[in-house]
Amino acid sequence: MNMERFNEVLLESVGVALAIIDQQNLCILFGNRRFVEWFPGESGVGRTLTEVFSTLEPGRMQAKLDDDKPYVTEIEIKIRRRQITLAITISRHKNNNIDVLILEAQNISKIKELEYMIESYSKMIEKQNRTLAREKERVEKLLLNVMPKSVYEELKTFGVTTPQKYEQASVLMLDFVGFTDMAISKDPAGIITELNDIFTAFDRIAEQFGCERIKTIGDAYMAVSGIPESTPDHAQNIAKVALLMVRYLERRNSSHAQKWNCRIGINSGTVIGSIVGVQKYVYDIFGPGVNLAARMEAFSDTMEISLCEDMYELIKDDFRFEDRGDHEVKGFGTKQIFSLTGTHQAIGLAI
Repeated sequence: MNMERFNEVLLESVGVALAIIDQQNLCILFGNRRFVEWFPGESGVGRTLTEVFSTLEPGRMQAKLDDDKPYVTEIEIKIRRRQITLAITISRHKNNNIDVLILEAQNISKIKELEYMIESYSKMIEKQNRTLAREKERVEKLLLNVMPKSVYEELKTFGVTTPQKYEQASVLMLDFVGFTDMAISKDPAGIITELNDIFTAFDRIAEQFGCERIKTIGDAYMAVSGIPESTPDHAQNIAKVALLMVRYLERRNSSHAQKWNCRIGINSGTVIGSIVGVQKYVYDIFGPGVNLAARMEAFSDTMEISLCEDMYELIKDDFRFEDRGDHEVKGFGTKQIFSLTGTHQAIGLAI
């Protein structure tokens, strides 16, 4: 076998489509077997490069070739009802001092399928990551609704939290008068909607003075100041919150058919804060400071704020009171009870 025949056999056997093209008129001078298979028709006579490749950009191709760079593009063709993608490379060469173009076409369908699979997988992972991020954010918001941020950060970092004792903290306990009868006798859904609106307003009031809403149980609302971050003004802050809650309800009652009247007890003392539960996390506070605040709430009349002598001594210079005398308080003995009626300074109501 002579060299010319050997080269011809070699060209015919490769899996790449090869063609030689006259640079002057872009006529195809030669096409191997793979080229003819992918682009059926006579291999040379009457065929030009632009006829074979309708998507060819002659101007862009010529600019690349003039810059001694190959022209690279991709096309899609159908072979026996099967769509394949070809990578086309056209470069300039000299053959017996004649400028010719050599075209190479490779089937990159498998590569494209792999790229598509990788891209689809990446998009799926990105979507899952976004979903996980949203879910994480939702869980964080839920947890921050049931525990202070510093407690949540400790739980997130270490997986557990340590009960903390706070020697100086102030607690507010609020309950609505006649709520049970109200919820049963009237539209339950409407009543709960109004209660949610009121508790949302209470949360905003508490936030103004750096207080934490600990929990709500039915129509009861508990807030605390001085937990988890200590503050020297914990007693003053909780007293201001109590006054603004009463003021908010008075304003609401003046413009709503349904009247909401509350009783409030406030107290300062020792409090222990901790997460309770394993399956369902609940941050709660315990101790004599909490118990006495609950007792004070029970002593209150409608729209009244009650406290005893212990807290009175802490805030007596900043607020106005009504002395209600000595009373026997269950578990605490005899205590002098006061009603908080106002403050010596204006309090802004921003809710």
